[in-house]
Amino acid sequence: MASLKRRLSCNVEGEFFVDESCIDCSVCRTIAPEVFGDGEDTACVVKQPRDEEEELRSFQALVSCPVSAIGTVSKKVPIYVHETFPIRIEEGIYLTGYSSRRSYGALSYLIRHPEGNWLVDSPRFSGHLVKRLKELGGLRYIFLTHEDDVADSWRYAKEFGAERIIHREDSHAVPDAEILIEGFEPVPFGEDFLIIPTPGHTRGHMVLLYRNRYLFTGDHLAYSRKRKKLVAFKDYCWHSWEELKRSMERLLEFEFEWIFPGHGYWKRVSREEFESFVRELLSS
Repeated sequence: MASLKRRLSCNVEGEFFVDESCIDCSVCRTIAPEVFGDGEDTACVVKQPRDEEEELRSFQALVSCPVSAIGTVSKKVPIYVHETFPIRIEEGIYLTGYSSRRSYGALSYLIRHPEGNWLVDSPRFSGHLVKRLKELGGLRYIFLTHEDDVADSWRYAKEFGAERIIHREDSHAVPDAEILIEGFEPVPFGEDFLIIPTPGHTRGHMVLLYRNRYLFTGDHLAYSRKRKKLVAFKDYCWHSWEELKRSMERLLEFEFEWIFPGHGYWKRVSREEFESFVRELLSS
């Protein structure tokens, strides 16, 4: 739990605070950007909640923090906060919350689908979240973008009888995965899903394209609010930066309107914006 004794000096005075255990994963800034902002390589409370909605978002961020670095001076987390997960983003698209320390606070998503729901990457295991996922129809597939973000996927797979999907090149992280993707060509999965291998961050990294509109990008592509543009993570590229750039160029073959990353911020992206980003990336 967050400690008042370790409260960061960059926090504004008030109920919510971030302490020294923060790993600067950006989960809180994603969920409650009105309240949480940047410190010195940490998050910080830059404004206290002004109304019930902002307080709810702040508690959602507290619950979702992977290292329990967010605390309150006197208030406890209301039980109803857990009932607000997963958080709806778009029709049929949800943020699960409950980020895991084991995936450095990566975001995970729920896709509700009439043929069975998908979990994209894994949150930490939570009984509260399991209950809500059951109410929303359970899980059929767990798509794992790469080896870093598998977290408690095995527990969710066991709970729901779901099949985990990962690339063979990253399968050492999930040696008993039910579905292995081979090679580096796109793999259609039913009518609405396309699995696209994007080696670079890791050799087996993949993205998931849903209905030619939503692209779940793992650690391949994100939006930076600070830079106000699309970004790739050269400093956190574990396999090959050159291969990552080639994978990004291949994404020009596909149509999509939204990106939903594991780290960073989701954003609606125009074709022109993405093409400009790729040109800039390839010239770097």
